Amino acid sequence: MSSNPQYLSGNEIRNIFLDFFAQRKHQILPSASLVPEDPTVLLTIAGMLPFKPIFLGQRTSEFKRATTSQKCIRTNDIENVGRTKRHHTFFEMLGNFSFGDYFKEQAIAWGWEISTQVFGFSPQNLVVSVFEDDDEAFGIWRDQIGVPIARIKRLGEDDNFWVSGPTGPCGPCSEIYYDFHPERGDENIDLEDDSRFIEFYNLVFMQYNRDASGSLTPLQNKNIDTGMGLERMAQILQKVPNNYETDLIFPIIQTAAQIAGVDYHSSDEKTKVSLKVIGDHVRSVVHMIADEIRASNVGRGYVLRRLIRRVVRHGRLIGISGEFTTQVAETAIALSESAYPNVRQREAAIKAELQREESNFLRTLDRGEKLLEEIIQEVKQQRNTQISGESAFTLYDTYGFPLELTQEIAEENHLTVDEAGFDAEMQKQVERAKAAHETIDLTVQGSLDKLAENIQATEFLGYTQPAATAKVEAILVEGVSQEEAEAGTQVQIVLDKTPFYAESGGQIGDRGYISGDGILVRVEDMKKESDFFVHFGRIERGTLRVGDHVTAQIDPACRRRAQANHTATHLLQAALKKIVDDGISQAGSLVSFDRLRFDFNCPRALTAEEVQQVEEQVNTWIAEAHAAKVEVLPLAEAKARGAVAMFGEKYGEEVRVIDFPSVSMELCGGTHVTNTAEIGVFKIISEAGVASGVRRIEAVSGPAILDYLNLRDKVVKDLSDRFKVKPEELPDRITSLQTELRTSQKELETLKVQLAIAKSDSLLQTAQTVGDYKIIVAQLEDVDPESLKTAAERLLQKISNGAVVLGSVPEPGKVSIVAAFSQEVNKKGLQAGKFVGAIAKICGGGGGGRPNLAQAGGRDPSKLPEALEQAESELKSALG
Repeated sequence: MSSNPQYLSGNEIRNIFLDFFAQRKHQILPSASLVPEDPTVLLTIAGMLPFKPIFLGQRTSEFKRATTSQKCIRTNDIENVGRTKRHHTFFEMLGNFSFGDYFKEQAIAWGWEISTQVFGFSPQNLVVSVFEDDDEAFGIWRDQIGVPIARIKRLGEDDNFWVSGPTGPCGPCSEIYYDFHPERGDENIDLEDDSRFIEFYNLVFMQYNRDASGSLTPLQNKNIDTGMGLERMAQILQKVPNNYETDLIFPIIQTAAQIAGVDYHSSDEKTKVSLKVIGDHVRSVVHMIADEIRASNVGRGYVLRRLIRRVVRHGRLIGISGEFTTQVAETAIALSESAYPNVRQREAAIKAELQREESNFLRTLDRGEKLLEEIIQEVKQQRNTQISGESAFTLYDTYGFPLELTQEIAEENHLTVDEAGFDAEMQKQVERAKAAHETIDLTVQGSLDKLAENIQATEFLGYTQPAATAKVEAILVEGVSQEEAEAGTQVQIVLDKTPFYAESGGQIGDRGYISGDGILVRVEDMKKESDFFVHFGRIERGTLRVGDHVTAQIDPACRRRAQANHTATHLLQAALKKIVDDGISQAGSLVSFDRLRFDFNCPRALTAEEVQQVEEQVNTWIAEAHAAKVEVLPLAEAKARGAVAMFGEKYGEEVRVIDFPSVSMELCGGTHVTNTAEIGVFKIISEAGVASGVRRIEAVSGPAILDYLNLRDKVVKDLSDRFKVKPEELPDRITSLQTELRTSQKELETLKVQLAIAKSDSLLQTAQTVGDYKIIVAQLEDVDPESLKTAAERLLQKISNGAVVLGSVPEPGKVSIVAAFSQEVNKKGLQAGKFVGAIAKICGGGGGGRPNLAQAGGRDPSKLPEALEQAESELKSALG
């Protein structure tokens, strides 16, 4: 690290990283939920996971560059938690991403810059790895960054080649390692040496597509995906022996230690391991519950339950007999709330879930103790001296008994435990977990395929019936078939018949309820998988079982809104064809309860007049009260009559035709009004381009119009009250204020510069002569960064040959530092960018720029005098 390293908290490291890339035009995005959109993964396991659809070409990003601090959970190495320096279930991954923008050269340069100039790592403490065939990355590290060849290691595909799966986007990686012992030299560097090296930054260069045969072809758009482990950076920068003793985790450990009445640092290794497990797992469960995961026996709910039980179990091991998890959770919430406000917002839910699970598990532990007594008696009766590994593992896996506790009780009864047998059973479970981890398929389709032989296709009654009596054919939890599910469980339900419309043709699925004897399920979404309608919802009350007879009831208000919006899209397409171009065709749509979206092929933007004419035409058809005519016809006949096919839909031999005579005729399986008059009114909100040759209209209709108008009316009234003008006078008033503001801003900027120059001119008399140079190092009060820069440049011009370093506190909690060096100073080996970046670290910040002029920022104004004193000392030393 640098000669004057500063302590950085975990929060500061996170903020510095995000700010660094924000300054380089990366959009800072919030952490995604631990519940991923990707149905093939239980939990968010990597910083790049939220961007996987973009990397796979399934979705287009609205940003070319992004940066995040992503919370992640992995449990495939759970047994190593607390035993190694860096294994965690919960961790934060700092990342910067490029979607077809910059590539290797820039990613490597920024990776090195933030490591050396911002976080202050000495190049002597860094080693990099590249993929064995990646000569390009090797050359950039060697020739442009200047890393010695001996400290660039080529590694194989297992270590340094990223793949998204057997086929698809992939590419080589380059990793940056911190070397704790550079004094050991560069001979025989082994990056697997955990005591010497820690990998803290991984750069993935997504540049190829791999086909089924394994062949690689270059991608047209190359992407960058990086990850810097926050906990690892904290360990290095805070100079602690492991991740657990950083300020991200150690306060949780201290809370647990206080409850147990022990001291972490003077404890034996077993106690330390238990405290580390508690510290790690409590972070996990707090964030999982905050993201609305609830404990259960399947899927991510089981992961949560297992982690909570391990916390309780390790609490028992260190002498905690009562309930304690909510106390340590409070510390975890306090540590996380600044970066993740939802943990504080969900505090009550977090504590309630922990209290309930801990209480239930303590009762389970009591049952485990009774079972262990029975096992001991049975072993003694058989005149054996050893408890089998299988029995010990059952106690561990089912009742939460740690092996150490079983061994301790066994020893009191003059028995031993078959530890090798226990390890064998544990290994079987690890293999099962690894087989399921990260590749578990949670899609409903897979489970339904297995059930298809035993259940009938769903009969859809929703065109004519808002409610129906039905039988529960299947219950799935996290995609896994179950015979029953209790209150609080998120479920997918298949009925033999249903009135619920399933998402299709752009129309979202119905909402509503499934009810029965003591049972209430809130249905939040509907999807169709093959011939089965799947009700996605949450059991609010009772226990639902396969075979139950229930009543399925849609929410009629939601249905009416969807019907109005769906019919409105048909009228909208007809109006576009009539007024703009008969060749217009649909390119996509969304029909929801509160709005509609219609994408259409058109090479140009619509004029304001055309938008108005289209809106008026739709409203005219609504007012004319055209009755719907719904028929099921052979596909050929429907097309012969002129029916328009909906975008992206697949049609069978017979099709459903929605016909509003003389207005619109389309093939459509969606729900619609029986008469256009039911829509009420139609309003276009926006018209814009979304892709080359594709335009998008967003609109509202029917009951949703009132919501829209109420919101607009509230905004207009609020603005009228604030500006004290009539609503119709608002545009002129806002224009006037904008003009005044621009004028004031220009005047203010001019005054700021003039004030800074006036203040700086008085500094000329403080210039010090150092050898052949003059230097000025000073603090100017209340000067903004741009004016400070102008002042430094002006002073340098006046002293001609020398260096100027100016600092200021432009606003509370912010520091600005500027360095301006003459060419002669540059020739002495001093570069303004590197110099000011190192100085800014004293104020908890960083920055850089050109050799002759550079600017940096910081967060601790109280350290500015110290930073300027350091700058003056270094300039005198270098130039004297």
